[in-house]
Amino acid sequence: MGNCTSCDASTSTTVTAKLVLLDGRLREFSWPVKVSLLLQQNPDCFICSSDEMEFDQFVAEIGGDEVLQPGEVYFELPLRWRNQRLQAEDMAALAVKASVALSDTSKDSRMSRCGCCVSKKIEPVVVVFGDQKAAADDGGGKGGAGGDYKGRKFGGGKLSAISEE
Repeated sequence: MGNCTSCDASTSTTVTAKLVLLDGRLREFSWPVKVSLLLQQNPDCFICSSDEMEFDQFVAEIGGDEVLQPGEVYFELPLRWRNQRLQAEDMAALAVKASVALSDTSKDSRMSRCGCCVSKKIEPVVVVFGDQKAAADDGGGKGGAGGDYKGRKFGGGKLSAISEE
């Protein structure tokens, strides 16, 4: 028990297609929007889905007649990226850009939060490609939340129960 009441969950949320722009801003679309319309605004770019991006592969461009899907995250990328393979550093930079853009919009949401429902734990970016690992060390020291994640493989560990007291 405590003095904190739960957040008002009655506010409806609309699932949107999210587009992370070159400059890091986020545009959300709650209506169907064709990629060709977005490309008219910035012809020096192309649009790709975050789900279709893979390390050391060419970035798959979404066709102009395709419609952005609600619940998906897309990136606006410069045309020169179409002819080069996606490097781990590029993928990490895009992940950080998307994370910042998404967190900025959640701060602007109209739902008031009391603080009891907001997690303050920040996880570092961990990139795994084959047997190679890279982690962004947040300088938070070892152990505890947000500690050193270097050397940990994604999906390779065993899960176990943690008892709550």
